[in-house]
Amino acid sequence: MNGKMTEGKPLPILLKFVIPILLGFIFQQFYNMVDTVIVGRFVGPEALAAVGSTGTIMFMIMGLANGMTTGYTVLISHQFGAGSKDGTRQAFVNAIILGVISTLVVTVIAVITMPSLLHIMNTPDNIYDYAYAYIITICAGSFALIGYNLFAASLRAIGNSKTPLYFLILSAALNIILDLLFIIVFKMGTFGAALATDISQGASAILCIIYIYKKVDILRPVKGSWKLDKNYARKQLNIGIPMALQFGITASGTMVMQASINVYQSVAIGGFTAAGKVVNLMTAGMPSIGQTTAAYVGQNFGYGDLDRVHQGTKDAMKISVIYSVITGILSVVMMPYIVSMFFDKGVNLADYLPYSRIYITEAALFYIPLAMIFIYRNAMQACGYGKTALMLGVMELVSRLLTAFVSMKVHSYAIAVAGDALSWFTTGVFSFLLYMLVMKQLRNKFKKN
Repeated sequence: MNGKMTEGKPLPILLKFVIPILLGFIFQQFYNMVDTVIVGRFVGPEALAAVGSTGTIMFMIMGLANGMTTGYTVLISHQFGAGSKDGTRQAFVNAIILGVISTLVVTVIAVITMPSLLHIMNTPDNIYDYAYAYIITICAGSFALIGYNLFAASLRAIGNSKTPLYFLILSAALNIILDLLFIIVFKMGTFGAALATDISQGASAILCIIYIYKKVDILRPVKGSWKLDKNYARKQLNIGIPMALQFGITASGTMVMQASINVYQSVAIGGFTAAGKVVNLMTAGMPSIGQTTAAYVGQNFGYGDLDRVHQGTKDAMKISVIYSVITGILSVVMMPYIVSMFFDKGVNLADYLPYSRIYITEAALFYIPLAMIFIYRNAMQACGYGKTALMLGVMELVSRLLTAFVSMKVHSYAIAVAGDALSWFTTGVFSFLLYMLVMKQLRNKFKKN
């Protein structure tokens, strides 16, 4: 089930590879949405707002996980594309060791700083306990989240995008069952929702480990391989750390944006939270196309075919434009129906919908620039340009800081939630220009060699 991506027309290869990843992201967003629906309906609108108020912190944790794991596994795709079995296995072992160390650091820092972070983000007093119970449990389970992402990214690096999907589907089903059990039966509130997520993610990580040891010889560690190769580690850290920092900086910007939204009443936070789930569901294809681009570019860069790298990136962008237009329209049209799922019949939906509608409308207009960020950033990272991710993160942060500052100055909810739209536009354009510069540098480098 391992796949070489260095031969054949890029577009069919990308489409075949992206579909399982897309389905995986949809399932992931689906069970995240189920979390929120069950919390909103069976715990209450305040609990819904609490989960939403921690969404940006969740984004930071997941972003750090994705940044590190994608960065650490880029070398796997390089070695696999170059046809080196020993190199592929050593890169995988290195990724595991670095992943464990990174997870420990992230978890300790998150647990220690969480109370202060929630206060800095203007978390309303009436939802603070719900928010803290949810996010601290998610932080405690970081090993499960990062573990699954690491093993799934490693499998995708060698061309296997289907197996992680199967395990994610099982994880999603388990998460829903545990949500119903912990929240409805045991009355565990937001703590139960977070615990269900940790357990289900842990299950998918364990399944990935078992599969790799039984079926994937090229990744399976052998006797004597459990050592950190310093040369590989340096390359992996040079990509992984900037990527993780980029997600951290981006998340900081979203946290500032959330803080500017949190100054409004919990009704506004609830409306924004529900709308955010709609956007996450509709844009699930963008990170999946980005991950496909990373695997494709990584293998072909390792193989030494720069023309094929550029053609694949262009084809990925074509797919994204079509996807963005379709989902942008669906987001606006389907918003009232999806948002209504998050609230019990006793809640006056008319209070929440205006806040949801403002954010959805602004966000949907800028789906294409968002797709550009995922594609060009992943393409550059897969070529070893990890520090470009840091530059893109700074661009997103500045854009969100600007909108947050203006919104709090004029007390405008519409400007507060425009932070996403503005950051997507500015960073999307910048990512394209930066990508073209990187391609020019690589062509000159390849000519000299």
